[in-house]
Amino acid sequence: MKKNIFFVSLLMLLTQLANAQPADYKAVFDLTSKDSMNQQSVLRELGLIKQANPDAMLEVVIYGQGLDLVTAGKSTRAADIRELLMDKNISFKVCAMAMKHQNVDKSQLLPGVEVVPDAIYEIISKQHEGWGYIKVAR
Repeated sequence: MKKNIFFVSLLMLLTQLANAQPADYKAVFDLTSKDSMNQQSVLRELGLIKQANPDAMLEVVIYGQGLDLVTAGKSTRAADIRELLMDKNISFKVCAMAMKHQNVDKSQLLPGVEVVPDAIYEIISKQHEGWGYIKVAR
């Protein structure tokens, strides 16, 4: 009798483990820095995370002084960003208000970079959806 209970319990546990879905990996990066080391750091982290978890959903929200990273003619990492944007689960989003303050037009952004009305609202919305938050700074 005890053997049967043990085997039934073990079978139930194995069934639950087999049906368990891995937790979604979602992270939003907050980038406001013009510093090339910070910009390089966020791009490196995106690559490392995707290596470890190819299904990870990653978003970089850029505002303040960070706009140069995704502005054509100013970005020193344009090729890296183009490569990262080939992954459907990676996105770069820029604050429309920051663009307005810095006189940057959407046509000046690297292809694939999206515009959001408010960067802070975008970040908070992602956090409400269960995304992890990472401030990019050194």
